[in-house]
Amino acid sequence: MKRNLLISIWMTLATTALLGIIYPLVVTGLAQVFYPHRANGDLIEYRGQPVGSRLIGQPFTAPWYFHPRPSAAGPAGYDPTQSQGSNLAPSNKALLDRVSASVQTLQAENPNAPIPIDLVTESASGLDPDISPASAEFQIPRVAKERKMTETDLRAVVQRHTQQRQFGILGEPRVNVLELNLDLDEIHAVH
Repeated sequence: MKRNLLISIWMTLATTALLGIIYPLVVTGLAQVFYPHRANGDLIEYRGQPVGSRLIGQPFTAPWYFHPRPSAAGPAGYDPTQSQGSNLAPSNKALLDRVSASVQTLQAENPNAPIPIDLVTESASGLDPDISPASAEFQIPRVAKERKMTETDLRAVVQRHTQQRQFGILGEPRVNVLELNLDLDEIHAVH
């Protein structure tokens, strides 16, 4: 019995050291060597100042900006310390009311276009920094009008920011909202 107790204590200490200290340090060190920018949050700088991350969505509500997906992360949304979806069932009245309100707002904005699903639903994390190309296309008339740009010119900017599937098969085409909005501020600011 005493021998089994000593073995269990040593195994606990060994696995704690190996999996709780050594492994995290090795993985962190490898990430810093091979992917330092990503390992440090993939921060985006604008005019010399960090303004956000390519990995975490931000709220944009002004009409001259492209809007991200809705977020349930924290009371105001987009809180990286409270990453989560709403966990509401598809039949939940609160979820149905929120989606219906979003649909009404978007229909008023662009009455003749089908509304992309990612403009009315939250991602699982609530922090998705990207929208689908269809969501960007849906918002082009509003943003072009507010920025006094042609839709064709704005469509070209969106196309430049559209990332295709990784390796041609992984993920979906996407547009990073923060990068797109910063680029628009740089090339065609709202006065």
